[in-house]
Amino acid sequence: MKRATVIVAGGSGSRMGSTIPKQYLDLNGKPILIRTIEKFLSFDAEMKVVLVIPEQDQERWNELKERYLATANITAVSGGKTRFHSVKNGLSATGEVDYVGIHDAVRPLVSQRTLEFCFEAATKYDTVVPVYPMKSSLRKLEGDHSRAVDRSSIVAVQTPQCFPKKVISKAFEQDYQEIFTDDATVAEFAGYKVHCVDGNEENIKITTPYDLKIAEVLVDSGF
Repeated sequence: MKRATVIVAGGSGSRMGSTIPKQYLDLNGKPILIRTIEKFLSFDAEMKVVLVIPEQDQERWNELKERYLATANITAVSGGKTRFHSVKNGLSATGEVDYVGIHDAVRPLVSQRTLEFCFEAATKYDTVVPVYPMKSSLRKLEGDHSRAVDRSSIVAVQTPQCFPKKVISKAFEQDYQEIFTDDATVAEFAGYKVHCVDGNEENIKITTPYDLKIAEVLVDSGF
């Protein structure tokens, strides 16, 4: 069984208040992006990693790869004007594989258990998404009013989202729509059903200084 992961690393540092794109920020001695890639290679040393980055980041990435991951099977491709187009570019570089995961570069705390659940489920289902239960009470805004929402029916979506290669490649043949905020939605609009598996609470998306502080504590604790 051959697997690949497309890691989308096109973020900026705007919400982080940094001039450095967030995926390159230091997380306890290593760039966030490097920690993310290492999680996948620890799970499957033969995993092909396709990194999608802005063209202007290529030199920075080459330096990081040489320093941290010189022997790893990683291909870097340029991103597109939206996440949809960036992922499509990444999928085209995955080659002859059976299953593909698509992951956010700034989720370096995905657990090995979550990776196992996602890739294993992809051998049985067309679209697999790791999720985590909502803890907060929820309300839906309706004009000047709001109403309570049953949180037991709502989950937070994480990555990696995993698919048989033939399924996700077919899904990305359709035209882009603004509703395509993640890759499972692309597959869903192509007619595939989405199967949810347990994610892990630590698998946060680092987008703010607060998120980075949480990640630092988790890494310090050995996660």
